[in-house]
Amino acid sequence: MATFDGYDTGDFFDEVFKTSGHPHACAKLLVEKLAGLPEGDLLARQKASEKSMLGMGVTFTVYGDERGTDRAIPFDIVPRTIDGQVWDNVEIGLKQRIRAINRFIDDVYHEQRIFKDEAVPPWVLHTSKGFLPQCRGIDPPGGVWAHVTGTDLVRDRDGAFYVLEDNLRVPSGVSYVLLNRTLMKRTFPEVFHQSHVRPIDSYTSRFLSMLHGLAPADRDSETPCVAVLTPGVFNSAYFEHAFLARRLGAMLVEGRDLVYDGKYVCMKTTAGLKRVDVIYRRVDTEFIDPTVFRDDSVMGCPGMMKAYCDGHVTLANAPGTGVADDKVLYAYVPNIIRYYLGEEPLLPNVPTRLCHNPQDLEYTLDNLEKLVVKPANESGGYGMIVGPKATPEQRESFKKKLIANPRNYISQPTLSLSRVPTLVNGRLEGRHVDLRPFILQGRDSIYVLPGGLTRVALPKGSLVVNSSQGGGTKDTWVVDHPRQTETGVAS
Repeated sequence: MATFDGYDTGDFFDEVFKTSGHPHACAKLLVEKLAGLPEGDLLARQKASEKSMLGMGVTFTVYGDERGTDRAIPFDIVPRTIDGQVWDNVEIGLKQRIRAINRFIDDVYHEQRIFKDEAVPPWVLHTSKGFLPQCRGIDPPGGVWAHVTGTDLVRDRDGAFYVLEDNLRVPSGVSYVLLNRTLMKRTFPEVFHQSHVRPIDSYTSRFLSMLHGLAPADRDSETPCVAVLTPGVFNSAYFEHAFLARRLGAMLVEGRDLVYDGKYVCMKTTAGLKRVDVIYRRVDTEFIDPTVFRDDSVMGCPGMMKAYCDGHVTLANAPGTGVADDKVLYAYVPNIIRYYLGEEPLLPNVPTRLCHNPQDLEYTLDNLEKLVVKPANESGGYGMIVGPKATPEQRESFKKKLIANPRNYISQPTLSLSRVPTLVNGRLEGRHVDLRPFILQGRDSIYVLPGGLTRVALPKGSLVVNSSQGGGTKDTWVVDHPRQTETGVAS
């Protein structure tokens, strides 16, 4: 296996190898095929994939970087493999989680029973930046608030999956999942098909079907008019907004392209105003309607919330979902599952301390060199500190932030994130990864995209996988084994 000569799994769970030189069953064929490639072939295919990525204009934006803002997202050619039976359990756990979270959000904006019963402490709601009083009493179609969710998962040394966080407002990254798969099917067509990898091609058709199912009953035509609302070309995920609009056959619009006519939200077109039935919004709630939320916003449409509350347009995700995006609330999701579903959580959280609690704050301050500390309402890896990787000066500076605003922070142990072989400077080395599966929930069903976005911390030893912090992506293969007969022949 010349390609993998010298590859060391280290003291981590490796997604491809059980031990050095011995692949997991779901990765055996992949390893055999890669090991049989001529010298230099893997690197040549990597460079060809990078060229294709650039040619497709696949970019992301990093703000405040001296090297410029827009750049091609790093893509690694060696896929991550997950056994299909393992994935089945993950999928069930994700469906359980999103069902409970949707019921929680609905309760938050109605009776707030969970706080009255103190299954979640009332202070969590009273101090939440994500709770929007303007959304009280809203009834989204089917009682579903979070239609698109990106739940971040990690694996520790034991190989078990843990939930790191839930992304419920405007989760991004699914375009990279779909494009990575396209590249891998071009690059390794034989090994891909022989490995029985679960397909993901139906994602956009399922997504569109879900959006159509949310359309108001009084729409003008049988086929609902769907639009993707973007903040504009300077948003870090604009490429994805345009990509999804094109794949969905939807209109890509900014707030200035929309107008409320006193009843409906309409697009401005050369033929006049055209009613919009469903808006997949990639704009945070606070910016979608300046007459209800931030009056300085130019990214939304005045009157949009009136049309939404009157049932004349549907917004996905529903306004107000950010209340469950709070990393402090994340710590209570196991309680939320028990409260609404009467079930034990199938996917465990990472052990979490809330710095709002004096004893947890004291522990965090005393053990900062061992912990990861995250702000409650930030994303993209911003505002956090990885204690073991920080300098003493950085830790001392961060302690002041903790003391000044403890409600805004949670702390977690520094996990030994799983690793995957990654092509670095022409050779394969282990790099840490997480996983973001995407979940669609409509009126009547939940769909979990098999696998999802594997994000890679490319700097050696780094645990920060975000693209904005130097991370890259990989294709994720959920591999099914053909059933074997008693004679060992595949059936």
